[in-house]
Amino acid sequence: MPVPMGVGLDSMAVRSRMVQRLAQGGVSSQPVLQAMASVERHLFVDSALVNQAYEDTSLPIGLGQTISKPSVVARMTALLLGAECARSGLGRVLEIGTGCGYQAAVLGRVAQEVYSIERLRGLHEKARTNLRPLRLAHVHLLFGDGMLGYAQGAPYAGIIAAAGGDAIPDAWCEQLAVGGRLVAPMGNGAGGQSLLVIDKTSYGLKRTVLEAVNFVPLKSGIA
Repeated sequence: MPVPMGVGLDSMAVRSRMVQRLAQGGVSSQPVLQAMASVERHLFVDSALVNQAYEDTSLPIGLGQTISKPSVVARMTALLLGAECARSGLGRVLEIGTGCGYQAAVLGRVAQEVYSIERLRGLHEKARTNLRPLRLAHVHLLFGDGMLGYAQGAPYAGIIAAAGGDAIPDAWCEQLAVGGRLVAPMGNGAGGQSLLVIDKTSYGLKRTVLEAVNFVPLKSGIA
């Protein structure tokens, strides 16, 4: 194990305490807890915020975007692993909104292949820089409009979104495999957002609305 440096954020003990809190908060998936323990979140936040890296809070990453709370990352990842077609392991996953690359790194620990698309070039480049040292050859970063999904990689066992709109784009549902699951925030009509799970079955789409969440708005185009 590397010798702890600075404030000790690169020590396993700090991440272990975060994982303990996640488990106490209801995250029971061992693959998810192991992924959260293995990915160093402080490497994905700005240096001025590293002391808050393992707190359960979202943090700004620039360009009006945020890195999600560890509990939200763990929750959404665990939901993907609950898909019918993930019973023998999670296959190909699409992430909408790479941000700083943290969620993609976590997904890279539990999925066979990850495509992650970001519409803001500055964040796409930041994520590429953050992920390069991890050498996750099966995690592919794309610059483009996430509302269109990424048809070239479809069908996906799981799709996860880090931004919420008033409706789920048709392209996401079309690119989801039968037996696959989509997890995304969506406007609830009352000015807030709720976490939405869509399971694609041979009979159609099954929607389940879960708890309230707070994500940045879903936008189209690139910038």
